[in-house]
Amino acid sequence: MAEVSRGTMDRMDARHGPGLATVAKLLADGTRAAFCLALLDGRAWTATELARHAGVARSTATEHLHALVRANLLVEERQGRHRYLRLAGPHVAELVESLTAMAPEGTPEPRSLSVAVRRRALAHARTCYDHLAGTVGVAITDAMLERGLLDLEHGLGLTGAGAAWLGELGVTVPTGTRRPSVRACLDWTERRPHLAGAVGAALCRHAFDAGWIIRIGTTRAVNVTPLGRRALRRHLGLPDELLTRT
Repeated sequence: MAEVSRGTMDRMDARHGPGLATVAKLLADGTRAAFCLALLDGRAWTATELARHAGVARSTATEHLHALVRANLLVEERQGRHRYLRLAGPHVAELVESLTAMAPEGTPEPRSLSVAVRRRALAHARTCYDHLAGTVGVAITDAMLERGLLDLEHGLGLTGAGAAWLGELGVTVPTGTRRPSVRACLDWTERRPHLAGAVGAALCRHAFDAGWIIRIGTTRAVNVTPLGRRALRRHLGLPDELLTRT
């Protein structure tokens, strides 16, 4: 049996190896990586907006975007004359976030005060596609684990107490989808997991709808509002100091 199992694994390696190498090569390009990082905000961008963001010509951006769409990392949406690009789904967002967290530490010092402020805001609290990340996202995950709302018995999972807690908050988690209920997504600034999956997305959506968090401009960064600080202190015991960006 062991020999059969090893043979099966060898065939799988041979079959999937080239595909893995193709995806790795795509994300190894700085411009394409910049596009994917920008699209972690969960919104659809035009090719012109992405080109401006990455500092490349429109024609160069189009070439890179076509490659990402062909690899099923991005999807294209058309509305009238406009063409929009977005990540192909939360699985791509989690891949990009996890790969970013594995990057060597020691990023260059920001060259301006505005860049430094943006970087601190993103590190403190941000969206990772459709769930919360950064210091606040990881703190929420840790607090849910400490309170027995999540557990690690078979990987990160939602407990019965956690499902009841979500119900009491009025958080509705969609069912009947192929998306995992709970996923651990490696946070690229904290280098530790934050809560993803359908539960993470539903909790993030509730936080926006309830006015616990608000976006900072057009970036992925979010601020925890006074209402949010009170709610997260009451429901999860998170201190104001942690929830307030310095």
